[in-house]
Amino acid sequence: MSGLLFEAPKTYSIPVNGEDAAYPVNRIFCVGRNYAAHAAEMGVEVDREAPFYFTKHPSATVPTGATVPYPTGTENYHYEMELVMVIGKPVFRCSVADAPAAIYAFGSGLDMTRRDLQLAARAKQRPWDLGKDFEKSAVFSALTKSAELGELGEQRIHLEVNGDVKQDAHLKDLIHNCYEVVADLSKYYHLAPGDVIMTGTPAGVGAVLPGDKITGGIDGLDPIDLTIGDKE
Repeated sequence: MSGLLFEAPKTYSIPVNGEDAAYPVNRIFCVGRNYAAHAAEMGVEVDREAPFYFTKHPSATVPTGATVPYPTGTENYHYEMELVMVIGKPVFRCSVADAPAAIYAFGSGLDMTRRDLQLAARAKQRPWDLGKDFEKSAVFSALTKSAELGELGEQRIHLEVNGDVKQDAHLKDLIHNCYEVVADLSKYYHLAPGDVIMTGTPAGVGAVLPGDKITGGIDGLDPIDLTIGDKE
């Protein structure tokens, strides 16, 4: 037997500064509640014992500068500004000390969320897929190679809606830092090039409406720019 019944799915990718070739997206892992102030605003306790995760499909990938439609099924569409890291070499059950060598690059990202659907699922102790994993819900800037960013911690992470600052924190506020996340996630998955990890959002999340303009960034990384289009 040979060939495919249907055309193979599209390959999604993220540009890399200084490279002609782009980074292909295979899996998108997301860390939940990784800033204490955000956990508090969501009405939940901080879990410092270990990170927890949800995923997005590669088809969620959108480049910065895009206009995305206000998605179907929600009346409470939220932004979440995040530090993004991507894996550059295979790693499994690695230590925190070995994790930096596995990270190829960093970028800015948005985890767009159908908050009403997420909270409804949470209340019924069901998975968050309808709230988190939908088309055009993961917005990425171009990536900066990890060696060019330097030590993580003091960088500011921020987001604005129509020019008004909504999120403003620092990467040192992460409960589980990037290297701890890679080490923990590698206990459960064979991480490999193509794996994208969104590390969580600080406090200040909120709703957007058609016509709104989202901007944001992280010191030393390319910024984020997204326009919310009409309802689907």
